[in-house]
Amino acid sequence: MKDEVYHDLVNKRNQLKLRQLQKELPEFCKEFFLGIESQTQSRTRIAYAYDLGIFFNFLHQNNPALAKMEIKDFPLSLLDQITPTDIEEYVSYLHYYIKDGKEYTNDERGLVRKLASLKSFYNYFFQKEKIEKNPAALVKLPKRHEKNIVRLEVDEVVKFLDQVEGGEKLTKHQQKYHEHTKVRDLAMMTLLLGTGIRVSECVGLDIDDVDFENNGIRIYRKGGAESVVYFGEEVRDALLAYMEERNMMEALPGHTNALFLSMQKKRIGVRSVENLVKKYAKTVTNLKNITPHKLRSTYGTSLYRETGDIYLVADVLGHKDVNTTKKHYAALEDQRRRSAADKVHLRKD
Repeated sequence: MKDEVYHDLVNKRNQLKLRQLQKELPEFCKEFFLGIESQTQSRTRIAYAYDLGIFFNFLHQNNPALAKMEIKDFPLSLLDQITPTDIEEYVSYLHYYIKDGKEYTNDERGLVRKLASLKSFYNYFFQKEKIEKNPAALVKLPKRHEKNIVRLEVDEVVKFLDQVEGGEKLTKHQQKYHEHTKVRDLAMMTLLLGTGIRVSECVGLDIDDVDFENNGIRIYRKGGAESVVYFGEEVRDALLAYMEERNMMEALPGHTNALFLSMQKKRIGVRSVENLVKKYAKTVTNLKNITPHKLRSTYGTSLYRETGDIYLVADVLGHKDVNTTKKHYAALEDQRRRSAADKVHLRKD
């Protein structure tokens, strides 16, 4: 029996998760999720469900009339009773709150996302003429201060990969596992650093997604779009070394075509790769706190420095909007513009 395509399997799991989350929301929310299904990814809808759950819990706790009702029984007409001030109070609440005995905080990024979710929610029902007011549209998104992108310099990449391959600075306990996984780990880390693919795209790779004749991998981008990303000789060598091991492994049913396997002979998960990156990063002296996404940023930076083509970087990284890429690599663009000052000479001595 053929394995199910990874991203299809993830979407099914997300659909089940969304159904569970919707049980904790007002009944009218189902219409919203059905309405946006064709325009959004499954994990985006899950993020909306989480965010809306926080909003309705806030109303339930802070409005005496609503406190007497079950959240699932909140009527759609409630949305017309909410004022911009109510939403501003909600944003203030998001900075710090306690739920079920656990403390929660939100930084600028978290505040922007949760308010954006609420704006999308209100906008849907307003455009459908199910409500008369759209107070969320009157509340400005919190100002975001862009953080500098954390990326590895060339010497740090060398140190990082040396540790993945050798593992000398791992603990004795870690070294026992390292002997069994170092070829796989080096293949994954080299692939992430050498192509800039997302960790979800990496773990979703199947054996037949790798084309050694053309040095390319077939991946599924956000939203399920299929794409081919090409790799260089260093990535090729690391993948070929791993394929020798992978061809000797017998994976569990449902995972037989997965490229990267865990110690349990199942497709390796996103969290496991994140933990591997963190483990190896800790062994390198003075190395930044890195994640798989920062390996992606490292690749994007290297590619832009080598080519100077922001559109190529956007295409290879799978950014739908080049402005997203420009925002991330603005500092590098400024460096290139400054370098232009000395390139053109108007009068020679």
